[in-house]
Amino acid sequence: MSSTHDISPLIRPRSKILTRFGRELNWGDFVFRRLTALLAGLVIAALLAMTIFMLHGSAESLAKFGWGFVSSQVWDPVRDQYGALPFIYGTIASSLLALCFAVPISLGVAVFLSELAPAWLRDPVGFLVELLAAVPSVVYGLWGIFALAPWLRTTVQPLLASSLGFLPLFQGQQRGFGMLAGGIILAIMITPTISSVSREVLRAVPSALREGALGLGATPWEAVRIAVLPYARSGLIGATILGLGRALGETMAITMVIGNRSEISASLFAPSYTMASVIANEFSEATGSLYLSALAEIGLLLFVVTVLLNIVARLLVWRVGSLPLSGRL
Repeated sequence: MSSTHDISPLIRPRSKILTRFGRELNWGDFVFRRLTALLAGLVIAALLAMTIFMLHGSAESLAKFGWGFVSSQVWDPVRDQYGALPFIYGTIASSLLALCFAVPISLGVAVFLSELAPAWLRDPVGFLVELLAAVPSVVYGLWGIFALAPWLRTTVQPLLASSLGFLPLFQGQQRGFGMLAGGIILAIMITPTISSVSREVLRAVPSALREGALGLGATPWEAVRIAVLPYARSGLIGATILGLGRALGETMAITMVIGNRSEISASLFAPSYTMASVIANEFSEATGSLYLSALAEIGLLLFVVTVLLNIVARLLVWRVGSLPLSGRL
């Protein structure tokens, strides 16, 4: 008598329908696979639907202005002349300025909390930093109006003008409101995002790298610089991109402090305008069909700029992440 049991009766034969339409062994797996694929497809469908809607809404503006809409600096609703170049400039310049302020601070906070801070201090400081992300943007805008802009007008801008006034960046009338105020507001708003993600990335670095560097005689700073940061580089880039994405789409806070004037100026003191701000300010006042179409085209441009920047950033992350560990170090 054989010591093994015949288990063939326990194996259910595959359904002929499943054999024809899928590789799953049972109907539960078949339904689950299709359901999750449908949910994933909904995200792509939403992006396509937004693109189609904005293309349809901006059709009149696209037909009349063509590529001139992107290169023109004229925004005159009275004469139905529209150009988006000042808004594109304001959006990109304010976001990059915010990154210049936020990235060093965020990386410093992340390195301190993950590598250098004592255990009793890490959680309270980390909680306070992440709490900034919970503050509504309109509150940041009100703080910018009543506190930041007056301080910039009376203290910071005169100091910059007197010491660095020979540079075009620090010339012009000192109003407080303008590109500098908008960049600072955005930097404060994206700092929690970059710092919290960077902290988690640094905590995920293998301890063996730190211990190896310290065992070879490196100081704590040298261990972070030589071993930790190169290994975490792709994740830190991803954290920066998350912050950039929020800066590009922010509306209320920057609308309240940037000055809202459609012009291109090299000075950080001058007022500017962003694509999100012009839509928020003027959509309710737009009565003509061409006016509405021009605003819809600005929304389309904001969508395209955001997608392109994220594609470039993702390619950069993939490029860095594909390097072997020896190449990173």
